[in-house]
Amino acid sequence: MSDNALQHAAELIHAALANEQLKPIVRSFFDPATFTISHVVRDPGSKACAIVDSVLDYDPASGRTMTDSARALIDYIKTENLEVQWLLETHAHADHLSAAPLLQAELGGQLAIGHEIIRVQEVFGKIFNAGTEFQRDGSQFDQLFEDGDRFRIGNLEATVLHVPGHTPACLAYVVGDVIFPGDTLFMPDYGTARCDFPGGDARTLYRSIQRLMQLPGEARMFLCHDYKAPGRDVYAWETTVEAERTGNIHVRNGISEDDFVQMRTERDRTLSMPKLILPSVQVNMRAGKLPPAEENGVQYLKIPVNAL
Repeated sequence: MSDNALQHAAELIHAALANEQLKPIVRSFFDPATFTISHVVRDPGSKACAIVDSVLDYDPASGRTMTDSARALIDYIKTENLEVQWLLETHAHADHLSAAPLLQAELGGQLAIGHEIIRVQEVFGKIFNAGTEFQRDGSQFDQLFEDGDRFRIGNLEATVLHVPGHTPACLAYVVGDVIFPGDTLFMPDYGTARCDFPGGDARTLYRSIQRLMQLPGEARMFLCHDYKAPGRDVYAWETTVEAERTGNIHVRNGISEDDFVQMRTERDRTLSMPKLILPSVQVNMRAGKLPPAEENGVQYLKIPVNAL
């Protein structure tokens, strides 16, 4: 991973801290069914915005999808008369389905994810026996970002940091003084992401987090999930690099890599699989699209038995 990428991210943060016009406005939407937070990040000097980690509601008992969460985003964006330039995925989520195709159809924008999604597609394409029709080259997405890539949201410059460990494809997006780290980090009182999914690795996650911890302490972090740590009465998803650096229960200053790996590995052994992992991954590896309909016109999601 490039030190130049980290340096550029730090420069963006410092510039925004010195200039209010470079500080993005963030509006967050919490989905209580999956404990997911989607974010609309907008340029204060224009109507340009991006959507980070959207949610398509899904009922596993009936197999029905619903659009309430996505509609909340759509209503906000239309009310504010915003222009969606990007639909950003931090990774192929295992706990909720992405609403990116619906949002793109109604609002436009380019759909982006990390280049290493091709590794996720290869692994899970085999698990779901997706067949030759399923391309494992990331072509379902408009943009595959690599570490250090840059893009714009209106007048705001943004950059990408590759932060694998939870999955091979995890990205953190840095927009002005704001970081969207996906599932890499949770609130300081809750800790860090699990690493026991295919392609996950606790040692890699520790190193990715240490990379983020080098960014300016004042930088704002908007997280993808919150599960309300014991003793906390409200859900929360905004923190800072400094708060994570000094207070994260799993990875704060002074916790060694070996200690983290031992803790994370032991903790992951106690965790159940997310209840929506099977529908989520086989949809999200397709950029939020359901598998193609079969001869009877019905779309099916597969449940591989004893595969995970």
